[in-house]
Amino acid sequence: MNQSNRLESEPITLSRTLFGVVVLLLGFSSGLSAQEAGPVMGPVIENYGPVYEFKDAYGLDKNVNYRAVMDVTSAPEDVAVRNPSIESAARFLNMHARAGVPVNQMQVAIVLHGGAGKDSLSNAAYRSRYEVDNPNDGLLQALSAAGVKIYLCGQTAGFRGYLPTELHPSITLAISAMTVLTRLQVEGWSVLP
Repeated sequence: MNQSNRLESEPITLSRTLFGVVVLLLGFSSGLSAQEAGPVMGPVIENYGPVYEFKDAYGLDKNVNYRAVMDVTSAPEDVAVRNPSIESAARFLNMHARAGVPVNQMQVAIVLHGGAGKDSLSNAAYRSRYEVDNPNDGLLQALSAAGVKIYLCGQTAGFRGYLPTELHPSITLAISAMTVLTRLQVEGWSVLP
C-alpha cells in the first residue's frame, strides 16, 4: 500500500475504533445507568423512600400479593433525624410499584416498639419532650395516606409514659408489639425486621 492510500484509510479505521469505543462505553453505562443516576422517589410515597431501579432483577413476581409488616425497634440517637427503618416502608412500596407491582397488591404495616416508640408521638408531644419537631411527622402522614397501618406497642407506650392523647394521628395503639406481629403472621403477613 502506498503512502497516500494508507493515510486515506487511517481516518476510517480511527473513526471505526472511536465508534466502537463509544458503543462499548454506552453498553456499559446503560447496564449501570440506574445506579449511576442515583435513587429515585415515588411513585407511591413521593417525598420519601428513595430506591434504585433494577430491571429483570431476581425475586419479583408481579402476580403476588405482598403483605409485609416492618418490625421497628430502634431509632436514631439524634432526635432530629428521621427513622430510616420507618422510611423502609415507603421504600418497599416505591420499589415494588416502580417494578410493576400494582399498588392494590401491596399491604404494608409498621409496628413500633422499644426505642422507636418515640417516633409515634404527635409533633406537639415530640416537640414538648425533645424540643424539636418530630422528623417523622410528614413520613407518617404520607404512609398513612397510602394505606400503611402503623401500630405502637401499648407496652412500650406504658413503660415510656406515652399517653394515647400524645400519639400521632396515624398511629393505632396495640396491646403489644408481640400481639400485632403474631396476629399479622397468622393472617399471612411476612415480618421484615
